[in-house]
Amino acid sequence: MNYKVFCLFAIALIVGSFSSVHGQAALTERQCSVEPVARVNCGDPGISPTACFNKGCCYSNMNPEAIWCYYAMPDDECLL
Repeated sequence: MNYKVFCLFAIALIVGSFSSVHGQAALTERQCSVEPVARVNCGDPGISPTACFNKGCCYSNMNPEAIWCYYAMPDDECLL
């Protein structure tokens, strides 16, 4: 394999990994629009946004009284 092709392939893999979480598409804003009282904890206290996103969860520290790292709402399309 030619060096330039190899580099382009490596760059494509790296860029692709930023747009997904564990092989899944990034969560949408709608999926992460969970009311603070309805949030289910997805991480340890003090979890960083990056660690939370890497677990496939939503992160919002806008409300200091609410859970910051939480599970997303399922898409309507996925419900039975």
